[in-house]
Amino acid sequence: MRILKWTAALFVMWIAMTLSLDTEELIAGLALSLMMAVISTKYFAPRSRGMINPFKALKYLAVLMVNLYKSNVDIARRVLDPKLPINPGIVKISTKLESPFRKLILANSITLTPGTVTLDVDGQDLYVHWIDVVTDDPEKAGELIKGDFERVLS
Repeated sequence: MRILKWTAALFVMWIAMTLSLDTEELIAGLALSLMMAVISTKYFAPRSRGMINPFKALKYLAVLMVNLYKSNVDIARRVLDPKLPINPGIVKISTKLESPFRKLILANSITLTPGTVTLDVDGQDLYVHWIDVVTDDPEKAGELIKGDFERVLS
């Protein structure tokens, strides 16, 4: 069952990246997706504490893409219109994520998003440099910075 999930997820990614529905490309994509799923589950699954759900991974990628788009548009507006406020600062936000791996993904997602950089992770707290600090309240700042990412990762 796990191999079928991974094959389906990889095949969807293949179609999204090739943007082609030609029979030859679909067959090649399906064959490569199946091969990668078999290799991944055979060689990497026994060493880990469990495989990542491929459908959650796709959902995370969709959330990341939406947030990247929004952040890039915001930064572009700030560059093109110097009247827009810039109030840089470092904010402390907390996460409910327990897994160190999920915290790593969260911290990297925040850093990948233009306008924010994760400076440090200390237990459940993340210190983030934010290009426009709109609130000093850690709860509100956390929701604005990590809200979508944390919901998908939990």
